[in-house]
Amino acid sequence: MSKEFTELLESYDIRPSVGRTGVCWDNAWAESFNATLKNERVHRVIYRTKDEAARDVVRWIELRCNQKCLHSALGYRTPNEVEAEYRESRQVA
Repeated sequence: MSKEFTELLESYDIRPSVGRTGVCWDNAWAESFNATLKNERVHRVIYRTKDEAARDVVRWIELRCNQKCLHSALGYRTPNEVEAEYRESRQVA
């Protein structure tokens, strides 16, 4: 990884991947998410501008993924359900 790229990541407080080259499961979740996003939304819409695309993708994530998509890693619950449960547990404690 280049020094310049590492410095750029650090300037945004982003930690670079620590996996070895060629380890396929390091980014499997990201690849799966991106494939779903492209198949279910991006490839079905014509965007006039980058801003329009960005707003639509955020809207899709907030309205579709976080409220309706069940995730096996979350016990087949939505991200919003898990977050609500977490917030509730923090208030009780």
